[in-house]
Amino acid sequence: MNRYSRQDVLRILHISSRQLSAWEKVGLIGAASDYGFEDLVQLRKLRDLRAMRVSAAHISASVRAMRAVSGMANPLLEAGVARRGPRLVFRHSGSAMDPIARQFEFDFEAGGARLAAVDDGAAAVIQRQSETGGLFFEAVRCEEQGKIAEAMALYEETLTMGEHAPAAINLGTILYNQRQFERAEQLYRRATLANPGYALAFFDLGNALDELQRLSEAVEAYRTAIRLSPGCADAHYNLALSYERSNERRRALRHWTAYARLDPVGPWSNHARMQARKILEREQLKIVWRGTRTGLARMAR
Repeated sequence: MNRYSRQDVLRILHISSRQLSAWEKVGLIGAASDYGFEDLVQLRKLRDLRAMRVSAAHISASVRAMRAVSGMANPLLEAGVARRGPRLVFRHSGSAMDPIARQFEFDFEAGGARLAAVDDGAAAVIQRQSETGGLFFEAVRCEEQGKIAEAMALYEETLTMGEHAPAAINLGTILYNQRQFERAEQLYRRATLANPGYALAFFDLGNALDELQRLSEAVEAYRTAIRLSPGCADAHYNLALSYERSNERRRALRHWTAYARLDPVGPWSNHARMQARKILEREQLKIVWRGTRTGLARMAR
């Protein structure tokens, strides 16, 4: 896979180093020395939104809100995004959502044109997708209001209309929190089948499998989550724990250090560094320290 240096990205997208740093500061793109193709797609969307005079702070707030209501790991990549008046809306499966206002509507701008160009059968499919999206967002609303039984019923209804990874994940998480781990595992697995590229589904599946004491399967789920999203710090943390429980300390070390690099501040990062030091002392390894406060960088075997 092609990688692009920071200077390449600035040149290709015609953005300034200051603008890229601003997006990194609010968490819209991870700070990096080189970037992949998906990063370029995401940065291009950010550039286009900036051209429409949408602030980085508003984009960040909209992305966080969309993650909360949709279950998407990265709405900028998984959905279309456009400005509607002063707000951002995300388009997905024939629906449009203003995540901050929690307003859902049929996307007439995109869907209406399709309806005029397709036959009745295809129009019915688009309408069904719109209805499915409406059910899902209503379920999210109920869950946020503490109406858990109603939310569960709506997620179930959403899933009867077709495969819907975010609905399976959200329902699975409710069941997980109720300690119904077997049912949660089934739903998380269903989400991975509905969307094999959904890192969050594999991370949640790993958590359920871990609770069911199916450690080797949990390890594979966490590894898949990391392959799909190398910057998923929590997956590195949980995989390190799993390796330690399997007495695979050298493998755990790699993921403790990855977590400390990705999330350098806070008690979990301190714990990761402490575990890494213990392994280094026990395994008689040497560590090379980076010259910054981020701490652990790489180890010598």
